[in-house]
Amino acid sequence: MAPSSDVNHLSHPCIYGDYSSSRSERKSGFMKWLNKLFRGGPNRGRGGRHLHEPAEESRVWGAPSRALDDRARAQKEKEDLGHAMALSSAEDLKRPNGYNWGEDTGDDYSKAPRDTLNSSAHPPFAPTPFYPHEYRRICGGCNQEIMYGNCLGCMDTYFHPNCFRCHSCGYPITEREFSLSGKHPYHKSCFKELNHPKCEVCFQFIPINAAGLIEYRCHPFWSQKYCPSHEYDNTARCCSCERLEPLNIKYYRLEDGRSLCLECMESAIMDTGDCQPLYHSIRDYYEGMQMRIDQQIPMLLVEREALNEAIVGEKNGFHHLPETRGLCLSEEQTVTSIHRRPRIGGHRLIGMRTQPQKLTRKCEVTAILVLYGLPRLLTGAILAHELMHAWLRLNGYRNLNPEVEEGICQVLSYMWLESEVMPSFQNMPSTSTRAASSYSSSKKGAKSHVENKLGEFFKNQIANDSSPAYGGGFRAANEAVNRYGLRRTLDHIHWTGFFPV
Repeated sequence: MAPSSDVNHLSHPCIYGDYSSSRSERKSGFMKWLNKLFRGGPNRGRGGRHLHEPAEESRVWGAPSRALDDRARAQKEKEDLGHAMALSSAEDLKRPNGYNWGEDTGDDYSKAPRDTLNSSAHPPFAPTPFYPHEYRRICGGCNQEIMYGNCLGCMDTYFHPNCFRCHSCGYPITEREFSLSGKHPYHKSCFKELNHPKCEVCFQFIPINAAGLIEYRCHPFWSQKYCPSHEYDNTARCCSCERLEPLNIKYYRLEDGRSLCLECMESAIMDTGDCQPLYHSIRDYYEGMQMRIDQQIPMLLVEREALNEAIVGEKNGFHHLPETRGLCLSEEQTVTSIHRRPRIGGHRLIGMRTQPQKLTRKCEVTAILVLYGLPRLLTGAILAHELMHAWLRLNGYRNLNPEVEEGICQVLSYMWLESEVMPSFQNMPSTSTRAASSYSSSKKGAKSHVENKLGEFFKNQIANDSSPAYGGGFRAANEAVNRYGLRRTLDHIHWTGFFPV
């Protein structure tokens, strides 16, 4: 069966043409036949990389007008190819720089068009790549072309599945969901480990509330983050520094129910005898600031219950809530004081010995009571505050409103803490700098980093107290002392009952 006329027009002249025809005609016919062979026929696409759809090829190359037997057509094309190679070999022998074709080369049929089209006699055209340029995909991980197989698309970039890796752990991300920070992908678990805050008490991830937000509490000074539930689940809190007890650290339990962290325990003062040196050093501090207290005022360390009972029996005075840690007593009372410090049994302080002591009034001040079991700097700050109450009463400062009396007492407490914590005294009122510096340089030993940090915390508590009397009073008194000096401020209070403006 003869082929259709349009196919013959391309293939027949090259295969069956007169051998005496011109060389250019044979070459032209041979190229047309090759073009037809590799773009049409049952063997098209073999050995090449084409992306054209079969429908497009059908439109370029029209179907034969009559049906041909596939076997006969395949045999016919094989014979035509043999004739074409024979003709080409004959021509190559006549040219010094021939194509070097031969039946024994072992090259498949794809080499013929590649060598022919890239020869100098026929200008080359752009070869068809595996993917057209607009479809080429470069892996964002290894920067190599993605040739085959599955790929992942993310952030306008493609990845080999093994190249799409977590920026934290470096392992491939195989889950359907992942987290993205900037341009870096993460496993959801790795991202949560890096960015989701953990509770510093139970060491679990802080839970998300009903609104889908991470809600936690944070101490304003220590920056201790913790779950809101720990505020009401009986988690122990240090009675000195206010930090919550972590799961991996055990706080000490005092006999009156309070808890004490390990850092505060290092310098805690446990009985009246241990506190006497500190008490006398603060009296010396007052003397160095020209505020000598001549009366011998008893000082006792007491439990929480004994302090609360003394507050009930006291007619005068304004007391800090929710818990009072010190008291300047002006009434005669019998007070139970700490006679011997407790011993440590596991993480409990046990075996404390107390004794009742009757206090008689010999002057305007009967005694100074301080809560036991607090660190040295906090105990000293309380003593400095209560001694200022005593100084005011002994020097005729009467009927002061709470903001004025508690405010100026807090200023003296703050000044003493500064003298213990800050050696430069840059923030101290000018009237007290010389005396405090002289006292401190001769009697104050070096403080550890832990103790200095505690001192800064106690100063922060005084400066940021929210109560009107203690907090507001301190800020007003401190402003007056910084502007006019301590002595002029005290004189103004004595005359008017108010701070100078």
